Amino acid sequence: MREVSRVHSTRRKLKKPFGKERIHQVKLHPQYIAGFIDAEGSFSVSIGKNETMRRKIEVRPEFEIELRADDRKILERLLVTIGCGRIYDCSYERYGWYPHVKYKITSIKDMEKYLFPFLDKNSLQAKKAETYILFREIVAIMGRKEHLTDRGFKRIVRLRDKIRKLGKKAKTFGFLPKK
Repeated sequence: MREVSRVHSTRRKLKKPFGKERIHQVKLHPQYIAGFIDAEGSFSVSIGKNETMRRKIEVRPEFEIELRADDRKILERLLVTIGCGRIYDCSYERYGWYPHVKYKITSIKDMEKYLFPFLDKNSLQAKKAETYILFREIVAIMGRKEHLTDRGFKRIVRLRDKIRKLGKKAKTFGFLPKK
């Protein structure tokens, strides 16, 4: 029998956090998760204005998987296996869609401590592996606080643009000077 673990998670619509004590799921095989991430995972880096930040711009890396709500159990098992993240309920009623759930990791520390060691040990096999390498480099730059320098920030924008180009959406959105 596989080990049952408890990990922290929250649900957007609940007033109280959906804590570790509420998730009791059996872990998944690591290679299954790697394949699942190859198919359904998303590594993204958003850059936006934020007046409270020193340079008035915020860099937000995030990893997520979104599925229909009736597949929630697989995300809970994925969360337990990786060891971090949160699960959110998403409502798309206004579009006439089924409800969805989203597994998300936004903490740089959690990515470095849990997600990256997991994915380094259980390699992605599809084209998403290249995106992962670029994403990991961006998070490493941020972990070293290099994103607070002009040089580090420009490097992040270039790496983010490579990620977007892999997804055929390359734009700098005015964050880098035109050549």
